[in-house]
Amino acid sequence: MSEYQENEKDLLSEDTEPLKISVMNKPAAAAAPSPAAPVRKKRNNSAMTILICCILSLLCGFSGGFLATKLFGSSGTSVVYTTADPGTSTPSNMSTSSGVMSLQQIAAKASPSVVEILVESEQEGGWGPFGGSYTAQGAGSGVIISADGYIITNHHVVENATKITVTLFDGKEYEAELIGSDKKADIGIVKINAENLVPATIGDSSKIQVGDTAVVIGNPLGTLGGTVTNGIISAASREVVISNESMEVIQTNAAINSGNSGGGLFDGNGNLIGIVNAKDSGLTSSGSTIEGLGFAIPVNTAMEVADQLIQYGSVTNRATIGVYLQEVGQKTGRYEAGLYITDIIAGSGAEAAGLQSYDRIIEADGNPISSYTDLSKVLRDKKAGDILDLKVDREGETKEFKVTLTGTISED
Repeated sequence: MSEYQENEKDLLSEDTEPLKISVMNKPAAAAAPSPAAPVRKKRNNSAMTILICCILSLLCGFSGGFLATKLFGSSGTSVVYTTADPGTSTPSNMSTSSGVMSLQQIAAKASPSVVEILVESEQEGGWGPFGGSYTAQGAGSGVIISADGYIITNHHVVENATKITVTLFDGKEYEAELIGSDKKADIGIVKINAENLVPATIGDSSKIQVGDTAVVIGNPLGTLGGTVTNGIISAASREVVISNESMEVIQTNAAINSGNSGGGLFDGNGNLIGIVNAKDSGLTSSGSTIEGLGFAIPVNTAMEVADQLIQYGSVTNRATIGVYLQEVGQKTGRYEAGLYITDIIAGSGAEAAGLQSYDRIIEADGNPISSYTDLSKVLRDKKAGDILDLKVDREGETKEFKVTLTGTISED
């Protein structure tokens, strides 16, 4: 059984059993099609009326948004994000399922911010008795978050990448640098050497409601860049398990396919509210057909991780106990089923509290613990410096500990 470094992620505090979902596979990439030429509209005779409307629209557009600037430490790195103007948002008690903008307007606003990502990576295993390694290709999507080239995507899109190629909406290609990637949040940041890009307008995922308009833009199948699909927000916050990590995600019925990973989920105003990362499809264990289940990481969560990756190259503010964990699914010899500590990280709160290898965690802050997911749920709202009350079973004896949580740099 594999070991896990304890490095917990924010989770929903629902009592329901989380769905278990696999991230979308990265297909072999093909050449991206050139973007379609714009359609020339028939000129209206009321030219003066149109001119006045355009001027008013431009004025509203300039006054409707504002820039939020994130300044990072002593490194001097500065990234400017375009954020939605809260003053022009639809009231929280009003459904936006019909959208403030038309689908055509949403696509026109958001599409230039979505990119195609082609990844090459070295894989072990080759053919024949001698094994070896080979170069594999995969494809995904990404969203521009700054005019100077920072792009957000999924960790599983850029994981182990040896070469990353980004294709913009206008067809221009750039080789990208991997800035940082976080497995637990499934967020990665790449950077291209370009200026005057069109960043997405960052929305507020805490304000979305079930039934709101949802628009997905990405690169399905790795060959259909710029594809736009639409639907609604099916659930504003859903707990699912993706690649053994419990995550809080947005659920949508907008069509999502392999290659959409890392692309954008946009609201009825064309604001980015999520980063697409998974879908569920096929059949359930009972044989029922699964349709219309797509998921995206809320943009509030994604951007918090993105800020850390841009500043440090990894996530440093995630509260951790400071242990390696192993989950035992059934009784094996003298070991009961449960969540075991396999090793203690030097200098951690776990070491200071006196936890030991082979301790089985049975309770955290009064909550029964039998799995990695159970512990993650308890730690979702914890911060570095908080105290965690732990009960462990040590060779048949129950022991209690108070662990001061610390921040740590993610192994990814």
